[in-house]
Amino acid sequence: MKKIVVLLVMALAFAKGNAQLLNPVKWTTQIEKKSEGNYVLTFNGVIDTGWHLYSQFTAEGGSLPLEVLFKNQKGNFELIGKTKESKTKTAYNDIFEVNETFFEKKAQLTQEIHLINPKLAKVEVSLNYQVCKDACINLEKNFTFVIPSQSKEVENIVSVQDSAKTKAVVAPAEVVNEENSTTVQSTATKPVAEPEKGLLSIFIIAFFSGFAALLTPCVFPMIPMTVSFFTKQSKSKGAGVRNAIFYGVSIIVIYVLLGVLVTWLFGADALNALSTNVWFNLFFFILLVVFAASFLGAFEIMLPNSWANKVDSQADRGGMIGILFMALALAIVSFSCTGPIVGTLLVQAASKGGIAPIVGMLGFSLALALPFMLFALFPGWLNSLPKSGGWLNTVKVVLGFLELALAFKFLSNADLVLQLHLLEREVFLAIWIAIFGTLALYLFGKITLPHDSPMTHISVGRLSFGLIVLSFTIYMIPGLWGAPLQLINAFPPPMEYSESPLGIGVSSVNSSSSVSTLPEGAKLGPHQIVVFDDYDKGLAYAKTVNKPIMLDFTGHACVNCRKMENNVWSDERILTILKNQVVVISLYVDDKRELPRSEQFISKSTGASIETIGDKWTDFMISRYKTNTQPLYVLTDLEGANLNSKQPTISFVGIEEYESWLKEGISEFK
Repeated sequence: MKKIVVLLVMALAFAKGNAQLLNPVKWTTQIEKKSEGNYVLTFNGVIDTGWHLYSQFTAEGGSLPLEVLFKNQKGNFELIGKTKESKTKTAYNDIFEVNETFFEKKAQLTQEIHLINPKLAKVEVSLNYQVCKDACINLEKNFTFVIPSQSKEVENIVSVQDSAKTKAVVAPAEVVNEENSTTVQSTATKPVAEPEKGLLSIFIIAFFSGFAALLTPCVFPMIPMTVSFFTKQSKSKGAGVRNAIFYGVSIIVIYVLLGVLVTWLFGADALNALSTNVWFNLFFFILLVVFAASFLGAFEIMLPNSWANKVDSQADRGGMIGILFMALALAIVSFSCTGPIVGTLLVQAASKGGIAPIVGMLGFSLALALPFMLFALFPGWLNSLPKSGGWLNTVKVVLGFLELALAFKFLSNADLVLQLHLLEREVFLAIWIAIFGTLALYLFGKITLPHDSPMTHISVGRLSFGLIVLSFTIYMIPGLWGAPLQLINAFPPPMEYSESPLGIGVSSVNSSSSVSTLPEGAKLGPHQIVVFDDYDKGLAYAKTVNKPIMLDFTGHACVNCRKMENNVWSDERILTILKNQVVVISLYVDDKRELPRSEQFISKSTGASIETIGDKWTDFMISRYKTNTQPLYVLTDLEGANLNSKQPTISFVGIEEYESWLKEGISEFK
C-alpha cells in the first residue's frame, strides 16, 4: 500500500511538471516446466501502435539492441541455447545508415534453462531495450519467475510484470497528456522501411566482384575453352546454346545455394550478431589478411584435388547432370581465385543480416555466369577477347591490395567497440595511404611480385588506373591533418576518434571560438564545439569563465540528437552562441560504463539502481526536470537555477525557436 501511495505522489509530481514518462511496451511472463529440471521462460510484449522494439540482433551503429540479463544464474541454473525471438522486421535507418531489426505490435522472447540448484525458488531476469516511434526510449524492466512445484509434470505460471526503471529517452515523442488534452508534436525520424536499399548495394558490389573474379587467371581462360566445348560437342547450334545457358544457370544455382547454406547454418539474425561482435571482427580481419596474402602471391588457397577429380569424373556422364557437375568443377578449380572474393562478400553480407548472403551470391554468380551464356549465343565475340597473359595476375594482385585495405576496416570496428585507441583515424589513414601508395608503385611497374611476368613497358590502361590510385592516395594525405575526406567517410574512424581531434600540429580549437586550447576534462564535440561530458568538471570551468551552462541531455543512439546537431547547431547563429556564450555539458544517458561501486546508489525518484554513468545522468534528468524526453536542453546559472522562466527546457525545435530560447536565457544570466 505504501509503495502505491509513493507511485501516485510521483505521478502527480511529474504531471505538475508538464512531463510524462512513456512506457510503450506492456509485458506478461510465463514459466513452463518442460522436463525434470528444465523450464522455459517466456516474455510476451504488447507494443503500442507505431512503436518499434529493437531486437537482440539489430545492427551495431544504430538503435540499441535488446539485452536479456539473468541476475542469479551462478550456481543456480544454466541457459540452454540463446534467447529465441518471435518474428521481426528489418528496415533501413537513413540517419545511422544501417538496417535495423525490430518487433512491431507484439514480441515474444523464450529462454530454456536447466536447474543446477534444485532448491531454487525464483529466477530474476532483466530486459534492457530500446523502443522507438517518433521517440526512442531506453527501458530496463525486471521480472521474477517463480519456479513451479517439482511434483507437477507441467505447470504454467502467467503473470503481469511491468516494473520498469526508465533509463533514457533519446528523442522527443508525440505525447498526448490526457489530463489537459494538449499534444506535443515532434518531427523525429523513425526507421525508414527501405530494407531493399542495403540489399541492392550488396547485390551491386557482389555483381562487380563477380566481374573482377572473371578477370583472374583461374577463370578467364575457361571462357573460350568452355564455350568451344559446348558449340563443338553439341549436335546442333541450338543444343550448344541451350547447354551453355544451362551451364551458366548451374553456376548461379551453386553459388546461391552456398549463400542459402551460410544463412541456414548461422541463422539470418545470428549472422548480423556475429558480424558486430568484437572477436568476429578480429577473425574477419585475420581472414581477409590471409586472402590478401594469397592474391599477392604468398601461397594459393585450394580445395583438395580429390574433390575436383571426383566432380570431374561425374562431368563425363553427359546430359544435364554432366553439365551441372562441370559448373561445380569450375567452382572448385577456380577456388584459389574466387574463394577470397566469395569469402569477403559473405563477410560483408553478414553485416547486413537477413537474406543478404543469398543476394550477394546471386549478384556474384550472375556476373560470373553471364559471359559463358553470352559467348555461347554469339561465338564470334570470342575473337574480341583479349589473350590470357600477365595482365590476369595484375588483376589478382590489385584485388589482393583491396582485400588488405578492407581488412583494416574490421580491425577498426573491433578497436572502436573496445575503445582501445590503437587504430585511431590518423593511424588508419596512414595504413591506407601506405597500401594504396604501394599499389600505385606496383601499377607503375616499380614493384614486382612472385607471379608477375617480365614487363618491358606498361599499357595505357594500367598507367591510367595507376594514376587514379595515386590521385586517391594523395587525396587521403590531408586527412592526417584533419580533412573530412567525404569520399571515404564511412571507412576510417570518426573525426573525434583520433590522436589529435584538432589535426596534427594544431593547438587552437577554432578561430571563431573564444577558447584557444581545450580545458581540462573537455573535448571537441559536433562542429568543433568545446563540450564537457561530466557535470562537475563543466560546472567548475563555467565558474572560471563566468558563463551560463547549457545542459545537453543526449545519447549515442539518439536519432533526433544527431538531427539537431546536424541541422540546428550547424547554423552560424547557433554555432557562434554555443562556441562563445555558453559552456556546453553533454550528458549521455545511454553511456554503459559502470560507475565505481562507491558511487552507485538507489534513486530517490524512481527507486531504480543507478549503476552506470548513463543511469546517473538519466536520474539527474528525471529527478530535476521531471521528464525523460531527449534531446533535452536546459540553460542554468552557476548555481544550477533555470534561466528561462517561461520555458525552462527545450527539445527538438527549429533554428529560430532555438536561437530565441538561447538568447532569452543568456540575457537573464547577464
